[in-house]
Amino acid sequence: MGHREGGEGMIVSEFQYRSPLGRFVPQTLDLDRLKRQGWREQGLLVVSAEDTRLDWVERQLLSQIAERLYGKREQAHG
Repeated sequence: MGHREGGEGMIVSEFQYRSPLGRFVPQTLDLDRLKRQGWREQGLLVVSAEDTRLDWVERQLLSQIAERLYGKREQAHG
């Protein structure tokens, strides 16, 4: 069983204890992979209105479609 140096000179064991509660911890999802699968298999599109991969015109078009289908978003109070 090995050891490695942790932060601030701390020695940390490389042994990983597997808790019986581990099965209840949600798995990390690859959201882009899940969105891609939803589009390819079901024709579902999940896009953030602030997705920086889209230009301004594309974001506006998405917002207009979403407002038509679902109504305006609630305004953030600040």
